[in-house]
Amino acid sequence: MTGIRSAGQMERFRELLLAERREAEERLLSQSEGITAVREARSDGSVDDEHDPDGPTMSQEWSQRTAVLHDVEHELADIDRALARIDAGTYGICERCGQKISVGRLEARPTATLCIDCARLVR
Repeated sequence: MTGIRSAGQMERFRELLLAERREAEERLLSQSEGITAVREARSDGSVDDEHDPDGPTMSQEWSQRTAVLHDVEHELADIDRALARIDAGTYGICERCGQKISVGRLEARPTATLCIDCARLVR
């Protein structure tokens, strides 16, 4: 498919990115609440999770939740940068070669900053 050309396409991608942002914000809230619960459990002196054979330790839980939290934070930053590119009129333009990024690629990865050819080269 061809690159972005119309205001209608830009608006469609803005809506897609905003929907992805709302979903990411929900995951961020969920992970933040989970981290708070783990923090509270870790501070409880009566919890002996290191010797619990039935589940992950609090340290494992903490590590997993903070990793997911960081991933969601990065996702939100990518979405915000894509929205800023829409506002600046540079959305859908490859940051490496300056060519249009195909609509198909943007539909699959709305935060893409590289066309498929340049993305292959950067790997």
